[in-house]
Amino acid sequence: MNRFFKNVIKYWKYAIRQAKAELKSEVADSYLNWLWWIIEPFCFMCIYTFIFTKVFPNNTPYFASFVMIGQAVWDFINRMITGSVKLIINNRDLVTKVYVPKYVLLISKSFTYLFKFCISLGIAFALMAYQHVPLTYHMLLLVPIIITMYLVSFGIGCILMHFGVTLNDLGNLTNIVMKMVFYLSGIFYNIKERLTGRAGYYLLRGNPVAFLMSELRNVCIYGKDLYLSGIIFWALIGIGLTSLGVHLIHKYENSYAKVI
Repeated sequence: MNRFFKNVIKYWKYAIRQAKAELKSEVADSYLNWLWWIIEPFCFMCIYTFIFTKVFPNNTPYFASFVMIGQAVWDFINRMITGSVKLIINNRDLVTKVYVPKYVLLISKSFTYLFKFCISLGIAFALMAYQHVPLTYHMLLLVPIIITMYLVSFGIGCILMHFGVTLNDLGNLTNIVMKMVFYLSGIFYNIKERLTGRAGYYLLRGNPVAFLMSELRNVCIYGKDLYLSGIIFWALIGIGLTSLGVHLIHKYENSYAKVI
């Protein structure tokens, strides 16, 4: 991992410049420009809130904020995972002509996703203020949750990025799996209310997306303490996945150019 940290420090500025360039290119030809980064998550939140308060009523307190936080977590993890599969192939010209540690490509992408995550989280806090959600010190506990979220998604992304070079169907398989995870993560429903007993327990503990959503909602909206052992467990899983992914990339990155 020493090589990994050295490369991160060495290519840090490159990753930031690349992320800024990508964000600018996304809205370069748009009339509303950067406002789309606010409009898109807000509109999806409105749709989910309408459907699950009017069409399928529920009694979840502060439901709009509940949905917005869930959507913010889902969007980040989903983008990190699905966007990593073809990342090396999509950067074919860079990979074949210039040496850049391949995980730096994912780090650069992650900066754009983190930027959009922060916007969505800002909308969530604005909704919380509008809904008069009580302010508590527990909101500070969102930091270890976000770090854990990043570690898990980055680790999975590195592994998928490596295998995505040679497995052409991996992108389709990943999309199918992520669609299943979407409905099993409680983005627009409370797992504890809908699933009782062991089913709800194992879904919350065994699905990192559901777990991280639940913890972020608990500390931000409901003023509850952090489930520390769960956060430590998933943080360690994230570190292990990252170590595995970085090892695979270091071992095989010289062969990527030949394959693509």
